[in-house]
Amino acid sequence: MKVIDPHIHMVSRTTDDYLALAINGIHTITEPAFWAGFDRRGVDGFHDYFHHLTVTEPARAARFNIKHYCWIGLNSKEAENQKLAGEVLRIIPEYLDRPTVLGLGEIGLNKNSRNEINVLEMQLEIAAKRNELVLIHTPHLEDKLKGTRIIMDMVLNEKRIKPSRVLIDHAEEHTIGEIKEKGFWFGLTLYPNSKGSPERAVDAVEAYGSDNICINSSADWSVSDPLATVKCANEMRRRGHPEALIQKVFYENPKAFLSQCPKFKAG
Repeated sequence: MKVIDPHIHMVSRTTDDYLALAINGIHTITEPAFWAGFDRRGVDGFHDYFHHLTVTEPARAARFNIKHYCWIGLNSKEAENQKLAGEVLRIIPEYLDRPTVLGLGEIGLNKNSRNEINVLEMQLEIAAKRNELVLIHTPHLEDKLKGTRIIMDMVLNEKRIKPSRVLIDHAEEHTIGEIKEKGFWFGLTLYPNSKGSPERAVDAVEAYGSDNICINSSADWSVSDPLATVKCANEMRRRGHPEALIQKVFYENPKAFLSQCPKFKAG
């Protein structure tokens, strides 16, 4: 089967992980800009990181015949430093023009603070002016529902951005219904400790249907699994779901969303 992982952080993974992806049919991936596990000290650090995402990582992936795309944005965890955030936002457009960049992401909220909301508003303005796709990070744990609602209201108030061009990631059982109802795509993240499991993701497919859903690993520098998507596909198979439905969830759906950017070509 073919799999597209629409959210994985390969800058923190090894070449063995790339080989495992290729062997298991994951030949197309997209990598959102994210928090490095520490706060970067200046805008030069973001220049280096965005260069890594747009130049170094696609070349590394190509050694394994994997298509690597990315997203550029300022993660909400680094939005509290408003001076630095302003400097980073000024350099974002030059990287959005690069050939493997699909849009703004992962942008959103972490603690739903005023500074985070301010930075998100500015990044949505960039996306609106440029007609970019948007990949949204939602808060974890107790702040998720509140944060998801704030994010959806902000996007819906920006009439230049269509909900169908926005993927709201890290959705969970208590947010999926509202996300779908408002016309957004939603992402389910297979992350062992803080997000979800293959079993919960398949439960969600069974409860909410297979439309507008993208399942991802979000594999990064913490405890995570770059093969989580194929393991989730196998859980669908174990429950007796047809191969056509499995292919839709793990390949056709992300292909449909990502193909709204003309730069995207699935492997």
